Amino acid sequence: MTLPASTWPVKIDLHVHSKNGSDGMWPLEQIFTEAARRGLGLISITDHDSLGGQQEARQRARRHGIRYLAGVELNVTLVHDRWTAGKPASLDFLGYGIDIGNRPLNGKLDELRGYRKKRAEMILDNLNGEFRKEGRALFTHHDMDAIEQSVDGSFGRPHIAGYLIEKGIVANKQEAFDRYLVKCDVPKMPFSLEEASGLVRDAGGRLVIAHPNDPNGTSLAVLVRSLPEQADMIRDIILPFIDGIECWHTRHDAKTSSFYREFVREHALIATGGSDCHQQPVLMGSVDVPDCVADQFGI
Repeated sequence: MTLPASTWPVKIDLHVHSKNGSDGMWPLEQIFTEAARRGLGLISITDHDSLGGQQEARQRARRHGIRYLAGVELNVTLVHDRWTAGKPASLDFLGYGIDIGNRPLNGKLDELRGYRKKRAEMILDNLNGEFRKEGRALFTHHDMDAIEQSVDGSFGRPHIAGYLIEKGIVANKQEAFDRYLVKCDVPKMPFSLEEASGLVRDAGGRLVIAHPNDPNGTSLAVLVRSLPEQADMIRDIILPFIDGIECWHTRHDAKTSSFYREFVREHALIATGGSDCHQQPVLMGSVDVPDCVADQFGI
């Protein structure tokens, strides 16, 4: 279905996080009110390892006259002799157009979220090791309970960082990671690209590599610097398992977007884009995503 000619083109943002499902700062109600105010015509909520907010997101999109595409962000683990030096490396992928009621996919997401809590407990144990060195009071199960109360979706390090700020231990999230959360980290539950691809495709969706050249994110840029090298890595070990690439992103420059736009044309992939908005600050609709992105999904 297409929008009336009078309202097309519209702003598109296919990478937004919510408080309902992961580490966004705003609940869905606030997100969609602001999305409508900003003139978004197509949006996808892509919470980490969670489909919990998808039904509500669809309903709120409908009420605001916004087209909606079901989405999820998955963190996968790659191990390769050449590209990751034989060590586990994390990359983010986006699943679009999925059946949100698909049981195998939901079952895996439940498993991943369950491990997130166990991982958080282990990170707190590591934090206590640092606190002992500093002569600081240790975290207890009461602190774990307090952190959990701030979690509406998937439990992650940003929630622990927020608690460190609240307790006055650090001034901001950057300091939380620099002083504690990098050295105290615990590996995420291994989730292979092959499994992620199979689950998303079996749920009727398409898998897209997220923000490949984001210098500050979980991206190819952390593993290989140059765009041609990133393309080589995709061709070598990623291409059979993906359906597209996020070409437009808040931290992609024009050169990156142009490079990956050409790459998807060459390999008959879809091209997507979004702000990766966590409402810190509010970036929805700030990335210039072309209309052809909507066309690829029949919207």
